Amino acid sequence: MSLRRRLGAYLLALHVLLFAAAALLFKDEPLSFIAAETALLLSLGLGFALLRQALEPLGYTRRFHDLLQDQNYANQLAAPASRELDELVGLFNTMLAALHRERLAAGEQQGFLDRLLEATPSAVVVFDFDGAISLVNASAVSLLGLREAQGKRLAAAVFASGLDARALARARDLVAQLDALPAGETRLLTDTEGRRYRAQRGHFFDRGFARHFLMVEELTAELEDSERATYARLVRVLAHEVNNTVAATRSVLDSLLFYRSQLGESDAADFTTAIEAVKRRNVSLGEFIDRFTRVVKMPAPERRPASLKAMVDDILWLSREQCARAGIRLGWRRCDEVGTVMLDAGLVEGALLNIVKNAIEAVTEKGAPGGYVELALERTQAGIVLAVIDSADLLGAVAPRQLFTPFFSTKPGGQGIGLMFVREVLTRHGLAYSLASTGEGETRFEIRFS
Repeated sequence: MSLRRRLGAYLLALHVLLFAAAALLFKDEPLSFIAAETALLLSLGLGFALLRQALEPLGYTRRFHDLLQDQNYANQLAAPASRELDELVGLFNTMLAALHRERLAAGEQQGFLDRLLEATPSAVVVFDFDGAISLVNASAVSLLGLREAQGKRLAAAVFASGLDARALARARDLVAQLDALPAGETRLLTDTEGRRYRAQRGHFFDRGFARHFLMVEELTAELEDSERATYARLVRVLAHEVNNTVAATRSVLDSLLFYRSQLGESDAADFTTAIEAVKRRNVSLGEFIDRFTRVVKMPAPERRPASLKAMVDDILWLSREQCARAGIRLGWRRCDEVGTVMLDAGLVEGALLNIVKNAIEAVTEKGAPGGYVELALERTQAGIVLAVIDSADLLGAVAPRQLFTPFFSTKPGGQGIGLMFVREVLTRHGLAYSLASTGEGETRFEIRFS
């Protein structure tokens, strides 16, 4: 039973008793009885009126509760009949208006934040209080290949079904690195294809509790541009100094040969041999620097329609004798019909020749019988893929990012120019590429034409 009913029942019971007591006056004093009954009726009416006014705040309390529970902040309470409630109702209406304004502002800010997260090129993953994913923007879905990630921990996230084996391995490796990133740290990560990322795990407070988020930004192009500019300056300085020295040394060596006639026959022969040896070494030094200079001063690609198959056929023809002498099988593994591709044939052919040359040298170095270098030209849903596959599988534990680092080489005595040249050519064409062990005893260099 409600408070209103209990108080009404109490008031009614009290007056019933008073009515019964007043009934005793009916026989002896009829006028007093009538006066008492009239007074009691007035008292009962006044009591219920006062009871209704006294309990009016409870009705407003219920309305307060309903409005707050429904979060209906746009409504206002009507002015009360009692002046005592005017201040309370006015204060509550002011609070409702403030909450309505704050809710509108928060909704606008949330909408802006959602649009900003979707538009940002950085991948953003936000976690809830339990460490499960609560938000993933479009860049994160594309970068990490996630599908239906909300409500799951990052390590247990489901990857999109359309990913090929290479993309799935890259996504899993990157997700594992991100999941192991400690809170509050920023690190440079590298995926299985050598692409580099800046990853940060931060936190913010929501309702007094910390929630974590991940921000991932790909830095591959930015870092490569920075490295390219740094190495270009270094090579220019070295080329300037070495070329000046080579030119001066060549002039001095040519001048020294005039003194050959002043020496005895045996001494003259030794003198000439020594001078010629130094001249040859001088020329080799100039050519060494020139190879670096050609990479740094590579012209912008002049794109024209070109046939990848014809280009590879020429390379196979040029390399057939070298492979035949070494007992290496060289040829096509697969060759799909593809149309022409817009590229600089001279630059790309030079890069492909370098890739095939490296593969042949790797198979020769391994020396195992039955070695082979094969090429595959495949048409896929994503575009055209050209791959060079060799049986050497000598990459071992070399990190992918090291393979294309200038001056880094896996070959004894290597100068690290070849893959530097290849990277520069493919980067300038905007082509995706990867070099890695397949895990099946082969090394695969893959170039993807979209």
